[in-house]
Amino acid sequence: MTAPAGPLAGRGILVTRPAHQAGPLAALINAAGGRPVIFPALEILDPADPQPLLDAIERLESYDLAIFISPNAVTRVMERMAGRRAWPAGLRVAAIGKGGVRELERHGIRQVIAPQRSFDSERLLEMPQLQAVKGQRVLILRGDGGRELLGDTLAARGAEVNYVACYRRARPKTDPAPLLQAWARDGVHAVTATSSEGLRNLFVMLGKPGETLLQHTPLLVPHPRIAAVARELGCREVIETAPGDDGLIAALLRQSAAK
Repeated sequence: MTAPAGPLAGRGILVTRPAHQAGPLAALINAAGGRPVIFPALEILDPADPQPLLDAIERLESYDLAIFISPNAVTRVMERMAGRRAWPAGLRVAAIGKGGVRELERHGIRQVIAPQRSFDSERLLEMPQLQAVKGQRVLILRGDGGRELLGDTLAARGAEVNYVACYRRARPKTDPAPLLQAWARDGVHAVTATSSEGLRNLFVMLGKPGETLLQHTPLLVPHPRIAAVARELGCREVIETAPGDDGLIAALLRQSAAK
C-alpha cells in the first residue's frame, strides 16, 4: 500500500467539534495527507423549552436587528422556520463569524453585518451598524447561556435586547478508551479545539489517563480566550491560529513543518 502523501502525512489530528460540524475540517486534514481523528467534545441539542424560540420566530417583524451568535443558531432557527414562514425582508441580520455568514447565505440571507477579522462579540460591537441603536429592538439568537457582553453593550447604547436560546450544549457520553489507546500508540500528534466549553469537556471526558496526553500534545485554538483556558488547564504547547478551518489548517501545516 502506498504511504499517504502530503504535508500532514502520517499525522493524526484530533478534531473535537460537534459531529455535524467536523466534516469540513476533517476533509482539509485528509487533503493534506493527515488522518483526522473525530472525537466530538460538544453535542448540540434542542432547547429544553422550544416555545420562546417559536414565539420569537412568529414576532420577527417586531425586531430591527437579529444577531446570530453561531452557525448552530442559524441552523436551528431555519429548521424551525421551515414550512412556517419566510425571513422578513426588512429585518437586518448580523453574525459573529464566517461560519454563521455562510450558513445564512446558504438559506438565502445576504448582506449580513459581520466582522472581517477576530470573530467575536467585541469585533461585532465595533461595526458602524451597531453604534446608533437607541430605541431599536434587537433579537440575539444563541445557545443556552454564554457571554452577556453583546447584549449588555447594546442595551447600554439604548437598544431593547431580547435573548432567545435556539439550542443547548451538552457533553457527549463517548467511551474514550479507543482514543486513549490510539494516542498512547503515538496516533495523535495535534489537537484542535474551537470552543472553551468543548476543551473543558474534553478534559473531563478523557479523565486522568488523558489529562497528561492532552497537556503534552500541541493544541491549536482559533481565539485567545480558548488559549487562556488551555493554559489554565495545563496545556504546554498552545498555538493560536487565524479564525476558521483555513486558519487551523495553515497552523497545522506550519507546526508540522517545524517538527
